[in-house]
Amino acid sequence: VQLQASGGGLVQAGGSVRFTCAAARHTFRDYNAGWFRQAPGKERDFVAAITWGSSKKYYADSVKGRFTVSRDNAKGIMYLDMSSLKPEDTALYYCAGSPLSTITSEMYSARSYTIWGQGTKVTVSS
Repeated sequence: VQLQASGGGLVQAGGSVRFTCAAARHTFRDYNAGWFRQAPGKERDFVAAITWGSSKKYYADSVKGRFTVSRDNAKGIMYLDMSSLKPEDTALYYCAGSPLSTITSEMYSARSYTIWGQGTKVTVSS
């Protein structure tokens, strides 16, 4: 199983970026999905997640109101729309999938995700 993340780059503070995570359709439908990020020298942190049918979405407090997660199961794609970017958003962003049995409290933990993409980096300049 393979996830492919794309969309990173250099953006100015206050700008916007869209990340895309692509997977084989028959595989992506079998997972909840999420985004994590890792800044240099720091641990991998939860950013956002979305359930299989998009009925529930979860966000880290630090990105609420600025980031939006969505998915299109027919295309096998998950998106992360990021706006009002800040320098502290600079990180390597990973997309991941968790089993459909994952409960709400576990959606925030990287340990719940069993498939991962390779990461895509965004650098936000001040």
